[in-house]
Amino acid sequence: MAGNSHGHTLAAWTGVTIVFIGFCISGIYTVLAEPVGFVAGLAVIAAGGVVGALMRAAGLGQSKPGPKNGRRGAQPQEQSS
Repeated sequence: MAGNSHGHTLAAWTGVTIVFIGFCISGIYTVLAEPVGFVAGLAVIAAGGVVGALMRAAGLGQSKPGPKNGRRGAQPQEQSS
């Protein structure tokens, strides 16, 4: 697990931190039996996902892996006769 860089980006850390805060808000308002606060926490959770996706789109996330041989798509091989 330590060999890969899954989630070690600014976009991932920011998104997860915002989502964690939203879960804390929802949990607190669940115990207090306040539906409005609970829904506000859910809105913060959704905002965390949006912020993480926007940051990844802005280039602050991990790039998508390409093929290992350096070629983008499958190229037909030339046939020798």
